[in-house]
Amino acid sequence: MNHEEDELNELLILFYFGYRTFTEKPNQMIQKYGIQRVHHRILFFIARIPGITVNELLTVLEVTKQALNHPLRQLTEKGFILHKPGEFDKRYKQLYLTDRGVNLERELSKVQQEQMKTIFTKLGGNHQEAWVDVMKELSSVRPGQKFFKDLFLTKNSETNINNK
Repeated sequence: MNHEEDELNELLILFYFGYRTFTEKPNQMIQKYGIQRVHHRILFFIARIPGITVNELLTVLEVTKQALNHPLRQLTEKGFILHKPGEFDKRYKQLYLTDRGVNLERELSKVQQEQMKTIFTKLGGNHQEAWVDVMKELSSVRPGQKFFKDLFLTKNSETNINNK
């Protein structure tokens, strides 16, 4: 291996361990509800797009109907989400979080928001902007990203954690 390959492998290792740290606490929290990471992702995206259809959620999560069906049913049975007939077309099911689902999703996201806030505050400078740039580039090819294009912070955004 050459030096560049070694450096890139180090980045992959850091990305892996960073992701593990980022998801560790929420994973521990959801175990008491008998759910897993996939359930957390479902809750997260329904919270961000209330009324999302099952087909849209399939696009965002990039999973098959079979892969989504069981965890979606479990979340419904556990009282975290509810299905309503589509406002635009009754043949579609729109998904919403129940109060219980909202509370759990907020609790899980707060942990991760605090992690990000702590890190970017500690590092200061333009670390948040650089991280956003990298994540935007990585996510730009994902089909579900189209649902969030208008939400992403820009480089000149005043919502940078370090500016608060």
